[in-house]
Amino acid sequence: MNFALTEEQIAIREAVESVCSDFTDEYWLRKDREGGFPEDFYRAMAGAGWLGIAMPTDCGGAGLGISEAALMMETVSASGAGLSGASAIHMNVFGLHPVVVHGSNEQRKRWLPPIISGENKACFGVTEPNTGLNTLKLKTTAVRKGDRYVVNGQKVWISTAQVAHKIILLARTTPLEEVKSPGHGLSLFYTDLDRSHIEVREIEKLGRKAVDSNQLFIDNLEIPLQDRIGEEGQGFQYILHGLNPERVLLAAEATGLGRAALRRAAKYAGERIVFDRPIGQNQGIQHPLAERWVELEAGTLLYQRAAWLYDQGLACGAEANAAKFFCAESGFKACETAVLTHGGFGYAKEYHVERYFREAMLPRIAPVSPQLILCFIAEKVLGLPKSY
Repeated sequence: MNFALTEEQIAIREAVESVCSDFTDEYWLRKDREGGFPEDFYRAMAGAGWLGIAMPTDCGGAGLGISEAALMMETVSASGAGLSGASAIHMNVFGLHPVVVHGSNEQRKRWLPPIISGENKACFGVTEPNTGLNTLKLKTTAVRKGDRYVVNGQKVWISTAQVAHKIILLARTTPLEEVKSPGHGLSLFYTDLDRSHIEVREIEKLGRKAVDSNQLFIDNLEIPLQDRIGEEGQGFQYILHGLNPERVLLAAEATGLGRAALRRAAKYAGERIVFDRPIGQNQGIQHPLAERWVELEAGTLLYQRAAWLYDQGLACGAEANAAKFFCAESGFKACETAVLTHGGFGYAKEYHVERYFREAMLPRIAPVSPQLILCFIAEKVLGLPKSY
């Protein structure tokens, strides 16, 4: 059993750190204050070839696994970019996975290269205002009319829709009362985000101002038949293939955010002098920081194992969910401890840790709640009755 990173993985981490070093804490603080998509950071990552890290080589990607992608995302977040930097490129890494697995060769050749090069940005349109995590009850409809579908409905919490060119859209093509099983009747599309038929309203939120979140109002959007991924009615099964890697990536991002906070807190504790001694000499400061390090190390092992299982083609649902749950909590605790270590200055934006603390809420909430993760593990691992 070897826990060491490979030479290739070490090289990936160092190369990503090099790109991120051009985007300082002050850059991300400015983005947090002013908003606006971090286009220059996105272009730098695209120019270095990182947007296609887990995409097929025949489409211009690197053909690497989720293990390498997760390492990249942790490195981005840990650089101080946090969730603002990670979310700017997150969709490129996992979002088009249904296209990779279920799209035709023609679709992969048409859609993946512009995403890998950074020419196109995409958003992920699944969640709806009135259904929440109950995806099988989605109300957005796609009615087939000849060689096109006409889509009407709403989506919510759609990241990067302000700047996206494309959208992966899950919509109901068969009325719920007509399906043979709850998992059928939903179809998946990848199509132009046509703003003449999609109204995009930004949602003001707690953190990560640089990467927009939105509500979408879809009115008679026409989607060509060739923009449907796979078979009609199988869309829910297709997006399931992307859920586990997304959980792993978010776990890595939360871990990286916690590491950024812990690094700043340890530095401050070593330099801040109170009562003629650095506060880091006090066990009341040392011990919480040391505990956070232990938790982040444990989280790293969890997400790395889940990623390894996925890359080996093995079942990883429980492990991916466990990693997302634990890393989100440990990342949040690290950010909270960093604020408390700074005392009153932890509340000041110039010390950055309050920004990390606000962003640390996101992995706890999205894309699935901690309560549903615990329900999943209780049912699938422990064999307890389904509770919802």
